[in-house]
Amino acid sequence: MSLMSRLFRKPEQADSAEGDTSDLAASAEAAPAMPAPEPEPAMPAPEASPPAEPPWWQAPATAAPSTAEPASDRGTRPLDPERLAEPEPSNPGAAPQRPEHGLAFAALRDIGRVRAVNQDSIFAMVTTLPRESQDISLGLFIVADGMGGHQGGEVASRLAIGAVARHVLAELIAPALADSATEALQPLLIAAVHEANRLIWDQAQALGTDMGTTCTVALLLGHALYLAHVGDSRAYLATPGGIRLLTSDHSTVGRLIQVGQLAPSEAREHPLRSQLYRTVGQQPEIAVDFSYEQVGDATHLLLASDGLWGLLDDEILLEVVRRHAWPHAACAELIARANQAGGDDNISAIVVSLPA
Repeated sequence: MSLMSRLFRKPEQADSAEGDTSDLAASAEAAPAMPAPEPEPAMPAPEASPPAEPPWWQAPATAAPSTAEPASDRGTRPLDPERLAEPEPSNPGAAPQRPEHGLAFAALRDIGRVRAVNQDSIFAMVTTLPRESQDISLGLFIVADGMGGHQGGEVASRLAIGAVARHVLAELIAPALADSATEALQPLLIAAVHEANRLIWDQAQALGTDMGTTCTVALLLGHALYLAHVGDSRAYLATPGGIRLLTSDHSTVGRLIQVGQLAPSEAREHPLRSQLYRTVGQQPEIAVDFSYEQVGDATHLLLASDGLWGLLDDEILLEVVRRHAWPHAACAELIARANQAGGDDNISAIVVSLPA
């Protein structure tokens, strides 16, 4: 049996570890440089290590959505207007409905209403990997929120998404197409973020700047979701039971919440909310959070920079992604609502609708 025929078989046990919208007109004024990050505070006593991540080729498969029609019906036909129409607004309290169009996504960013430069960068792609039995869907989604002013943060965030995307394409997708993929995904994704850190650190040292960025990477393979994360951009899953945060904020406020000294509801208004102790590119070596889980009955994946989640409560994020059948409409409304709430930072959103 070839390796590709064995990709993503259901593991014996589910293990877990920890379009760009057109930017608004922006001036070329430089934002003030961010101070170098404070040393990372001492971590609480570690809990027992979770089970190891299973080999990525053992993750359960999901067939790519088929668009084939019977031979007698093939040919050019007008699109059915009912399939293009937006549904009536749903009850915000109702459970999210499973999208009928299969895996779909949108990725949008906006400069906001205050900043002169958009320092956010985003990347999103969906493809399929061929297998002997059935194809496997693959999605790669990245949000990076740069810091360090003009020619600082925007450069750092672009370097981050470029480095991560190139690494995944070279080390996962290309080998899988050649039926030669063998590397587990945890070291692959961590290495991708480490490569981004090296590139940004070298560039910052050469230019004499303190540029840096957050970086949240979501890799979706069938029904398996793998996350690599540094900073305070976030990843969420929307499920029938609500919305669940998948990442931890590497900020002073995030640490206070972790140790029980601050309620999550107080985080958005805290004066130290934007003070990060771990970023990509501002230290020669960094730790990268990694987690793995099955998406189960989740209906949507959401990646957001702090310009979005910092202005909208989780209940609003959930309400919006539930309301729209298509991710682009959900992203557009999320950005519009963040701007209505003040738009005091750059805003990025990636919404992925998950098939059953």
